[in-house]
Amino acid sequence: MHFALIKNNRVEASPNLKGLCSCCSQTVIAKCGKQKIWHWAHKSKTACDNWWESETEWHRNWKNNYPTDWQEISLFDEKTGEKHIADVRTPHNLVIEFQHSHIDTQERISREQFYKNMVWVVDGTRLQRDYPRFRKGTEKFNRTNQKGVYFVDSPNKIFPANWLESSVPVVFDFRGLTLPNEPQDVIKNILWCLSPKRVNNNVVVFGISCEDFIKITHRQAQLYMKR
Repeated sequence: MHFALIKNNRVEASPNLKGLCSCCSQTVIAKCGKQKIWHWAHKSKTACDNWWESETEWHRNWKNNYPTDWQEISLFDEKTGEKHIADVRTPHNLVIEFQHSHIDTQERISREQFYKNMVWVVDGTRLQRDYPRFRKGTEKFNRTNQKGVYFVDSPNKIFPANWLESSVPVVFDFRGLTLPNEPQDVIKNILWCLSPKRVNNNVVVFGISCEDFIKITHRQAQLYMKR
């Protein structure tokens, strides 16, 4: 957790601080070690957001592309009583979830149903095989009449299976944490969006620069054409 409440102010973790969780209002403690990024953790195992997971540096770097008052927004469903913390929620009510670790299918579906207007950004470097498989698969991309947009007829050979049935856009980030003097790879250095839209049973895929993705999600609520 990046922020906690101290005297109703959102505060980043610093040594020896205590605060309150914005979701469950329980005590959280600043964890400021050398192994992990500084973060807040609950003082006790409490019933908070069961979707919450430890942040990586990749995760935190992505969130920091957005204003702090868009980050870690608690959302409440009055009908069900469910409450969850969105990684980012824009003023246009677009939720952006940054996913590094594995997520099971039912949780993915639950999050999409809860947030509705959302987009996933997935760390494509978690498994070493994912990028080589994707890069090889781009050889079979079929061009469309729209620049940078492709049809894919065998997506299961290119993308992780768990994301193929997503009802919202899934953006794969294969860049990881860029190293100095790393060789340029055009395919790797842009984001690849798997759209929920289907055309004649083909999956729709398009590339977008990180800078353009950030600009678009700052300006508007939708990144894609609905089904």
